[in-house]
Amino acid sequence: MAQQSRIFDLLTNYKSEYSNKTIIAGRDKNAHWQTYQTDEFITKINNLSKALLDIGLQKGDRVALMSGNRPEWSIVDFACNQLGIALVPLYPTLAPQDLSYIVNDAEVKLIFVSNTDLSERVDTALNDHQLTIPIYSFDYTAHHKDLDSLFEIGEKLSTDLKPYNDAIQEDDLLTLIYTSGTTGKPKGVYLSHKNILSNVQACNHLIRPDFKKAISFLPLCHIFERMVVYMYYSKGVEIYFCETLDNVVVDINDVKPDLFTTVPRVLEKVYDKIVSKGKDLTGIKKSLFMWALDLGLRYQEPAKNSAWYNFQLAIARKLIFSKWKEALGGNIKIIVSGGAALQERLARVFWAADMKVLEGYGLTETSPVIAVNTFMDTGIKFGTVGRPLKNLEVKIAPDGEILVKGPSITSGYYKNDEATKETFDENGFLKTGDIGEISSDGFLKITDRKKEMFKTAGGKYIAPQAIETKLMESTLIAQIMVLGENRKFPSALIVPAFEEIEKWMKFKGIAVVSKEETIKNPKVIEKYNQEIERLSTEFGHWEKIKKFILLPKEWTIDDGQLTPKLSLKRKVILKEFDEKIEEMYQELS
Repeated sequence: MAQQSRIFDLLTNYKSEYSNKTIIAGRDKNAHWQTYQTDEFITKINNLSKALLDIGLQKGDRVALMSGNRPEWSIVDFACNQLGIALVPLYPTLAPQDLSYIVNDAEVKLIFVSNTDLSERVDTALNDHQLTIPIYSFDYTAHHKDLDSLFEIGEKLSTDLKPYNDAIQEDDLLTLIYTSGTTGKPKGVYLSHKNILSNVQACNHLIRPDFKKAISFLPLCHIFERMVVYMYYSKGVEIYFCETLDNVVVDINDVKPDLFTTVPRVLEKVYDKIVSKGKDLTGIKKSLFMWALDLGLRYQEPAKNSAWYNFQLAIARKLIFSKWKEALGGNIKIIVSGGAALQERLARVFWAADMKVLEGYGLTETSPVIAVNTFMDTGIKFGTVGRPLKNLEVKIAPDGEILVKGPSITSGYYKNDEATKETFDENGFLKTGDIGEISSDGFLKITDRKKEMFKTAGGKYIAPQAIETKLMESTLIAQIMVLGENRKFPSALIVPAFEEIEKWMKFKGIAVVSKEETIKNPKVIEKYNQEIERLSTEFGHWEKIKKFILLPKEWTIDDGQLTPKLSLKRKVILKEFDEKIEEMYQELS
């Protein structure tokens, strides 16, 4: 294998190691899979590179990209990075003011979008802020040139790209990724070829030789999915892009992948749907399902399970869990989870079902993986995010904050020396903002976000994420946010899992009228009180939720309450429900 020091070196290796095979695929306009062979894919990349040079772009320029996951995303990415042009990913859900700020701050020279809707959104943002930047669309649009026009230019050119490739150094800027903060302006994280490639190489042990296909549906705009996709290229895994989450279940069953990445919220929904169907069974089928589920929830790290347990598990896998696996295509071997805390019970039950969920941890600033569990029997510890990568130095500060140093760590924020200085300690370690601990056998456990911890009026510290993760074990809770800074006690905002609570209501003979009426029903409120009490036994009395508000509508990215990786925008949610929260605390004052 040739030495790799730039991201586009992955393609050179791919061509020599895995030529004449499907490299990527995406749905075409007729919803059929359009596959790209290695040579065809690389030719398109090179033709686009030639066209970009022809229209005046050069090393050091920035190109923005707003699109769902599709082959063109990777084509644009590689075409830019092999010329030293940095890619600036734009989330399709960006507010106009953030979009215009990012393209202006990054001094973007050209913008790629995937379709008419996104081109109109970009047009509006640029016009509102008097910005003039050329826009090219993957699909045909009425007012902009399309990607095919650039391919046509490139096809006619005989430009030698080797001198441009040779000019790229490992420390050159690969991408500027603007973090989606809940307050203030977005910050551009500077990530070089070396930063991301070192992370790819340090995570390669997650891909076994028998892994053939992967499906990609988490946003490529986020460094987690993008780094993993680079890892697929490095290991010859075929990549099937799923442009929207709306079709992900159909696509998974169609592609039958060996692995995919996800965020906990997606796994929670899959689990809740499976359990809901199981509860609807009757007789012996229901008894067997509930027996297998209970067995799965008691699954321990492989070496800790007894021979009797493993005997029962073999039966449960054949009778029940095999159907779980079939629902996700039938070939799933591992699922990598990141972006937020994973409920421990989910990891246990999916491992029991022979689908190994590997929880990891990282930040955009760390390219991103800092630590991750593995599929090896000794490489997993439930309730942790795995051992730190071997090429990183991780330590815990006196106040509990996780600090990290290594080749995948950003050199700082673009044009923001003050933020860069605040992010590193005096020894050059990046301050993650997360609180954690390292076990005697080297596993990292995240206990909370440093900035999200709060103190009650009584002086007690509350770690909301730990409480939220535990309470999310209730099938009746879809979303929850714990609050109570400078208050007498912690409380919560809860979005019910309406499908489940309505089933309970019908079973109890309670009329279901509307979501608004459901959340006001005294019996429903009492049921949630019971759920909170049931799941709070491990918490101290000062940590227990004393009061809560049920909400009729789920928090979403589009409504601005969630980040693109589905994390809570706490300050946004607090502001939105400020009056209700004040009323709740006044009732008990």
